[in-house]
Amino acid sequence: MLLSDEIGLRQFGRRERRSCELFSLLLVGKKNQAVGYGMPDFSQSLGDSLPKSVVERLSALRTRIVVMAAQEAPKATKPKRKTATQHGGSSFSDLLQALEDYLPVLLGLVKDGNKLKDKVHFAWINQEDDTEVTVMANAWYEVLSVLHLMAMLCLSEANALLLPKTASDSYQPKVTEEGKRNSVDVFLKAAGYLDCAIRHVLPQIPPEVRRDLPIDLAEEVLRALCMQALGQCVDIQLGMAIDSPKATLAVKRRLACEMVKYWQQAQDNIMLISSLSCGDGWGKKHWVFVKWKYLEAKAAAYYYHGMILDESNTEKSHGMAVAALRAAEEFLKESKKTCEDFNATSPTSRNPPLSGSMKYLSEKIPKDASSKVRINRDLYSHERILETAPTLPDFALALKPDDYQLPLVDPSWNKEESNQQKD
Repeated sequence: MLLSDEIGLRQFGRRERRSCELFSLLLVGKKNQAVGYGMPDFSQSLGDSLPKSVVERLSALRTRIVVMAAQEAPKATKPKRKTATQHGGSSFSDLLQALEDYLPVLLGLVKDGNKLKDKVHFAWINQEDDTEVTVMANAWYEVLSVLHLMAMLCLSEANALLLPKTASDSYQPKVTEEGKRNSVDVFLKAAGYLDCAIRHVLPQIPPEVRRDLPIDLAEEVLRALCMQALGQCVDIQLGMAIDSPKATLAVKRRLACEMVKYWQQAQDNIMLISSLSCGDGWGKKHWVFVKWKYLEAKAAAYYYHGMILDESNTEKSHGMAVAALRAAEEFLKESKKTCEDFNATSPTSRNPPLSGSMKYLSEKIPKDASSKVRINRDLYSHERILETAPTLPDFALALKPDDYQLPLVDPSWNKEESNQQKD
């Protein structure tokens, strides 16, 4: 890792940050440094094949990203929520814009099977792979890496929006409703970049080349990150529903059950990369993070399912309710243990304050489970209380990634084609 253990320990130890925020910020801090490793020599690789203006533009745009990423990497692990820039936005958004400016020009290297796509060697530092650096002479690899970094920036920005702020009329820091809504939009944007990478970029890379991609860019990891972003969206929505007096138990149960399905898909995908579970470092930490959030989601879903079952007047429903609430309590306990595993996995971290839906459910689940079990045991015989939890309802997933499409090739490439035709 280029981020030192000291930085990781120090920044993961800041209690005002949520683990989701820290995880994504440190990930992007590491990834940002990647673009500065082994700056491709566009002039040497393409100088004889392209006009000087196109080569210089590619080089200038890539250099701009390298410079901005080098400035951003240290800030990604600092306690400040957002860094203002001379343009009035955040440094994250400026770097994202630089990447978006680079993509249309970069795509000229792969347009219509361009033979130049294998001429330039691109190098990126890996986050989760055991190999520190992956170098490939494939422009689609560069496109894939750029989309991955764009998604990581969005994940970091979305989580930054969830950091508590002190309002002018309050002494207690809290997350604003606007911050929550904006965070959902940015998470969906991140999912859109990842979905585009999976559906439109990976298929362009030959199978023999895909086998050499780092774990960071493996299809399973990209899918896990995409589902992770959607799962965090639903977690925010569930937290907002909990805070709303108008939201019914049925609405909360549906959101919790949908959240389970997103995190289950994330876990199913990341479990396919066996080296992550038995390794150490960032890959293992990501693996444990997904498991932790999946268990939290199951605790929430079984809790609300149990509360709805308990509203019924039948003995059978009450027995199922007790079983569901027991399951919720067990999943909550298991999630807390997994959270400890997450914090113990290098780079080590401290347990952050509870936030979102878990801030409420961590108290409600054990309290209501204990109460309902006691009441129903008094009413019914032990045989009527199910030993296994009932099946959760199967709801269709409502959230989809943003429909992001790769941009059109920059017009400078059209000028190059017309010049070649004249020649």
